[in-house]
Amino acid sequence: MEQKNLPNVTIAMILAILSFLCCCFGGAPGLILGGIAFFLVKKDEKAYAENPDLYKNYSTLKTVKILAIIGMVIGALYLLYTFWSINQMGGWEGYMEKVNEMMEQYQ
Repeated sequence: MEQKNLPNVTIAMILAILSFLCCCFGGAPGLILGGIAFFLVKKDEKAYAENPDLYKNYSTLKTVKILAIIGMVIGALYLLYTFWSINQMGGWEGYMEKVNEMMEQYQ
């Protein structure tokens, strides 16, 4: 029987790499993309568990799972840092005040 690739590995790999790259945009994009990649990996792991002889790229799936977890963790940490930074500026009002001051300064 000819082995084939797991169906969602490529998409999950792209999302996991993007989550790793986008985690510094406030944390949320990395967290969301990593979560979607992790969901796709879990789906493929179930398919592999049902019939392991049918698929050939399980090692890639494990790598993608690690990348998705790293992207989610870094995204979550950066999101917490973002919330902490806003809180240190005096909440949302203080943050918006700083943003407005900076905008006036550069005009």
